[in-house]
Amino acid sequence: MASLQKQNNIHIDESLISRQMEFCKMNAELLLQRFGTRPKALVKIYGCQQNISDGQRIEGLLEAMGFDFCDNTEDADLVLFDTCAVRGHAEDRIYGNVGALKAFKARRKNRIVAVCGCMVQQSFVAEKFKKSYPHVDLLFGTHVQHKFPELLYEVLSKGSRVFDISGQGTIAEHIPTRRTGVKGWLPVMYGCNNFCTYCIVPYVRGRERSRNPEDIIAEAKEMIKEGYREITLLGQNVNSYGKNFEKPYSFANLLRDINALSGDFIIRFMTSHPKDLTDELIDALADCEKVAHHLHLPVQSGSDRILKSMNRVYTREHYLDLVKKVRKRIPDISLTSDIIVGFPGESEQDFADTLSLIEEVGYSALFTFAYSPREGTPAAKMEDQIPAEEKSRRLTVLSSIQEKISEQQNKKYLGKTLRVLCEGPSKKEGYLNGRSGGNISVEFAGDATLVNEFVNVKITEPLSFVLKGEIAE
Repeated sequence: MASLQKQNNIHIDESLISRQMEFCKMNAELLLQRFGTRPKALVKIYGCQQNISDGQRIEGLLEAMGFDFCDNTEDADLVLFDTCAVRGHAEDRIYGNVGALKAFKARRKNRIVAVCGCMVQQSFVAEKFKKSYPHVDLLFGTHVQHKFPELLYEVLSKGSRVFDISGQGTIAEHIPTRRTGVKGWLPVMYGCNNFCTYCIVPYVRGRERSRNPEDIIAEAKEMIKEGYREITLLGQNVNSYGKNFEKPYSFANLLRDINALSGDFIIRFMTSHPKDLTDELIDALADCEKVAHHLHLPVQSGSDRILKSMNRVYTREHYLDLVKKVRKRIPDISLTSDIIVGFPGESEQDFADTLSLIEEVGYSALFTFAYSPREGTPAAKMEDQIPAEEKSRRLTVLSSIQEKISEQQNKKYLGKTLRVLCEGPSKKEGYLNGRSGGNISVEFAGDATLVNEFVNVKITEPLSFVLKGEIAE
């Protein structure tokens, strides 16, 4: 294992959380005085897996402050929204849902309303909440998430509204985490240096910061001890992990070290940027028996002209060469990707290039999005914005073609037996749902005792978005 790494301009502070835990104790006393009983919290999470992981750490801090948790607003003493800024639709929903809490607060004025995350890291959004949502008591950005107890203490002790979107470049370790379910999210780095022209993430998450491998591996060990059978390593671009370290230690090294840990579990990771998917990482993916044979490799567009306009720093040919290299090294790899349709200036030919690329690659599944302008990004100022109805049409065409590709890809599993991690009950009574190593949804008959267990399932009916099967003898 590598020794503790140093990074330029990155502050890793081990003492931050001990200070915050003191605020947790003080908050517990103030909350008991305020509500007369053990308070309840409702945390609503929007957006990506990183937000889910952030939400689990926020819940861990709430638990340390003496909170129980509930599933509906009316039972809550504190409601917190962990927000997403990637698409306009998500932001509109958050404005509406936070606005609806005005009545919630009016019915009992001692209740607490908090908003945090990527969306509010934008100064104009924070200002809007401050002026137009007077029932919001606490707002904090992505860089001060670890200071949540201290900020809440100010709300409780002074009765004032607190807004904080300051800071950048700090990694706070040892934050208590409240995980639920069978999947374990494990952040390995924060921020992004890529500055794709459509993306707000570098502006709200900051520059790339890699956690020390010792801290990541220690947390992975704890998750395995807690019984997690699937650990997903998270980063905006995991391929960049460790680039700022003084001593060489790459994401491939990290995969191998976690793979060497004792226990029956699988490792996933996301997201991988095509521009720096190395042979070293492909080899680690092939060699490590616990690393799932699934690669999420966002391409965004099949047109070189649009890729350049997006600042993706690779070409269609380079991307397809990577796909060939990965498939040669790992023949059973399952490939998924992200596609944006309707990027400014995207012509019919550009869109046709995207359609031809997805047919050439043959993805297991796609995550498809209509371009959404983000204030503060270069693409939002570009000319030739595509009308909403045309973006919707292209999205429908793309989804229809991918559905047929997925169905064709899934046919190869007919009659095969797959090792599946059972995640929980299916919508169909008496059936369970899980995911294969290739991250494909699998449905089969079984009882609840199999949840969080690996099950061998023989595939009897491959469909577009799910494989149906039966437990193999």
